[in-house]
Amino acid sequence: QVHLVESGGGSVQAGGSLRLSCVASGYTYWDYVSNTMAWFRQAPGKKREGVARIYPRTGATDYADSVTGRFTIHQDSAKNTVYLQMNSLKPEDDGMYYCAADASGSNWPWYRVERYNYWGQGTQVTVSS
Repeated sequence: QVHLVESGGGSVQAGGSLRLSCVASGYTYWDYVSNTMAWFRQAPGKKREGVARIYPRTGATDYADSVTGRFTIHQDSAKNTVYLQMNSLKPEDDGMYYCAADASGSNWPWYRVERYNYWGQGTQVTVSS
């Protein structure tokens, strides 16, 4: 069983930065179990949307168009941790941010919630204008 714990959310003014962390536990070999790690976000009344993903084995990444150039996803395999560095934050970045893990090699696109087996509890990000 994979367990994901997010942290790092908070309140920030537009133009500011935050770094979110997601610590994964419950398995021994990070690079050989997790196919994709991703960050999603969900604003009140809206669907959960994919923000960024990383292949732990190679470090390859993908981003939603809305965050490209502002957000960076990266990992520390030694700590079983995935980070989301968020710069130049905008009010539309507001929402609950979730970490997700796909340990089954699903064929769903990375930005679809159906791909992921495991989810964290979320961390709130609030951006004021």
